[in-house]
Amino acid sequence: MNTTYTARTVLVTGASSGIGRATAEAFVARGYTVVGTSRDPAAIAEENRVDGVEYIPLDLRVPASIEALPSLVGEIDILINNAGESQCGPLEDLPTATVEDLFQLNVFGPLRLTQLVLPGMRVRRYGRVVMIGSMLASFPLAYRSCYVATKAAIKGFSEAARFETSPFGVWLTTVEPGSINTGISERRTTSIADGSPYAADFTTVLSALDRRSHGGIPPRQVAETIVVAVESEHPKPLYAVGSRAPMMFTLRRLTPRTLVEKLVARGHDLSR
Repeated sequence: MNTTYTARTVLVTGASSGIGRATAEAFVARGYTVVGTSRDPAAIAEENRVDGVEYIPLDLRVPASIEALPSLVGEIDILINNAGESQCGPLEDLPTATVEDLFQLNVFGPLRLTQLVLPGMRVRRYGRVVMIGSMLASFPLAYRSCYVATKAAIKGFSEAARFETSPFGVWLTTVEPGSINTGISERRTTSIADGSPYAADFTTVLSALDRRSHGGIPPRQVAETIVVAVESEHPKPLYAVGSRAPMMFTLRRLTPRTLVEKLVARGHDLSR
């Protein structure tokens, strides 16, 4: 255990599974004090608990739950905004309530948590806030418009606000995972109207997403990237991992955007 970091407290939202659990485990191994959130900590299966993590309740759908969190934890040095939801559906078929709910979970909740922890970080002249985004924010995909919009939104907040907070030693950054084998395909929500003209393509994309997810990198690799970002003296605005990220970002930089769009579509079995 590295005792260098024992005085620093990391808060990981959505720490009961997937990337959140792997991240909590990685920070415990590094010697940090780690607090993980779950909507119902008592319901976390024993095999999903990480020794050394204190679990507390947080429901990003409930504003009062968000506002109460700092009083449960105390000083937070590092915030990993990981909790959220994956969603698929044709834009034409998306119910307004679904859009609002996803933005509350993926954007408004993490944003408010960030606002709550920034004053203490600023006063102590040290802080790290990591937004767990998605490579889909950089490489949008059909039938993921609402999800893509939420991940692009938190990246936008992070990239702009880092220039506000960095003079105080507080750095905001975004980690964009590609295809990760977390079992999220089983928890993904979908919205499509009965008799939708998009049904065939939509089914094709869902099958491709499931295939890519099952063949994705393990959450541990994302957690390792998060640790690198947090422990950097000046974290970069964006870290991407999985789905051949270096090659994809090079392609985006060097080739026409329309070509990249076609490659993304064809990578998910859509002929465009």
